[in-house]
Amino acid sequence: MWGGGDYTPASLTCLVSGSGQTTCTPSLPPACWGMCGHPIPSQDGTSSWTLYHIGNCGLLGSRPRLLLVLPSQRLPLTPAGRQCYDLLVIGGGSGGLACAKEAAQLGKKVAVVDYVEPSPRGTRWGLGGTCVNVGCIPKKLMHQAALLGGMIHDASHYGWKVAQPLHDWGKMAEAVQNHVKSLNWGHRVQLQDRKVKYFNFKASFVNPHMVCGVSKGGEETLLSADHIVIATGGRPRYPTHIEDALEYGITSDDIFWLKESPGKTLVVGASYVALECAGFLTGLGLDTTVMIRSVPLRAFDQQMASLVTEHMAVHGTRILRGCTPLRVEKLSDGRLQVTWVDLASDKKDTGTFDTVLWAIGRVPETRGLNLEKAGVRTNPNTQKILVDAQEATSVPHIYAIGDVAEGRPELTPTAIMAGRLLAQRLCSRSSDLMDYDNVPTTVFTPLEYGCVGLSEEEAVARHGEERVEVYHAYYKPLEFVVPERDASQCYIKMVCLREPPQLVLGLHFLGPNAGEVTQGFALGIKCGASYQHVMRTVGIHPTCAEEVAKLRISKRSGLDPTVTGC
Repeated sequence: MWGGGDYTPASLTCLVSGSGQTTCTPSLPPACWGMCGHPIPSQDGTSSWTLYHIGNCGLLGSRPRLLLVLPSQRLPLTPAGRQCYDLLVIGGGSGGLACAKEAAQLGKKVAVVDYVEPSPRGTRWGLGGTCVNVGCIPKKLMHQAALLGGMIHDASHYGWKVAQPLHDWGKMAEAVQNHVKSLNWGHRVQLQDRKVKYFNFKASFVNPHMVCGVSKGGEETLLSADHIVIATGGRPRYPTHIEDALEYGITSDDIFWLKESPGKTLVVGASYVALECAGFLTGLGLDTTVMIRSVPLRAFDQQMASLVTEHMAVHGTRILRGCTPLRVEKLSDGRLQVTWVDLASDKKDTGTFDTVLWAIGRVPETRGLNLEKAGVRTNPNTQKILVDAQEATSVPHIYAIGDVAEGRPELTPTAIMAGRLLAQRLCSRSSDLMDYDNVPTTVFTPLEYGCVGLSEEEAVARHGEERVEVYHAYYKPLEFVVPERDASQCYIKMVCLREPPQLVLGLHFLGPNAGEVTQGFALGIKCGASYQHVMRTVGIHPTCAEEVAKLRISKRSGLDPTVTGC
């Protein structure tokens, strides 16, 4: 019941659904161009249209782009008679919310549009995006639950008399979900406190300056803004070549919201999501298998990735390497029979599981945005939005941040900082750009892997093998000694330029509390730390972190890097 057209002082042509092409002749002077909510009488005089500005005149030519809406479809208007904002953020995840709150705090009129499409299994959640609801937060809590199981086992070696532990999935899941819901509520309160208007509907572009939102009940709302930020994130990918993968499998969108234990689980994938989920499932006492087609943690240092999976295999996770699933069938008892093939031998095999978890990557949430109507370009292979250093898309006033943007790390803290910096630039408070170099991160596998900067492979590719020096050590955490834990995979390496003062290019740490250790050293590397700086740093004793400040043996030397003594 609405249509767009180009207004001139003489006439306004619009295409109205169900009515064909209609020519209206309103008495609207050029001085009123660009106004919102201006009534225009229809030709027959029986009703009036409403005129909405839906485009930037400078972008679309000398004539403004306008929208006519029938009385029955008229938009709900604010007291000022406008549905226009300084900034409209599409997506209520960490990056989008950070951008919206920052801009509002700096005095802009801001709206956030967010809608979560339920997963194929029907899982749904609230405001906050992937990290809060189905990512970092519930993952870390379940990882902690698994670590506690190991600590209970260690306790007897320290003199504690403890019964054999039994894990209650339902109780853990309820506690995790309650915390997540409290964060959902907290985000709503923060938006309200900062006077950010929140719309819970699915958004798509009408044109470069206007978005149409559709509520659960099908009601449409139109919003326009001077600047628009797309921060819709991504969702798990399902395999398209496996029949019934969608019906019988789950993803990380579902695992954290299961009310009952997933039981014996097959995790398909080699990403950090796959390994983290498999790790905590094993730690909670569940029979868990990981199926890896090629290499684990492809985007990370491969020596470290091998040690991560080696530790998992030693501690109970079954790992099928070089295999890919062919089909999933549901048996009469409700269990799932999976058939897979070994790619090297072409030999097929089968296994029976209670749950199949797909963790084969993620796809950006761009397909339903009608980006073509706004002129926003995407990478045809990844469907991610192309952006420049300013986070701007192919349309200067439309931006994209976080997982939906091409070439950006899929990490919550980077999206948050990028969103805040973007808001500051839009408010003319800063010209600082997001620096995507030397971003630290941690993979929360049972033995945690923290890293910052370049992998050894990246350093060699960029600088050449002769110009790179790698210092490394195998160490044993003190807390592993009394319970006689295996520390074979506890390993640190620092990648440096060989030429003095040996600038640190990357640090890789595998061991307990890797995220806590890596965060501190990330600051030093961000500030241009050299190997000499690290060697002059006094370690805190006895800690795992101090081993970084004691890295004396280089790979080039060929000496045994195993730490002995304290």
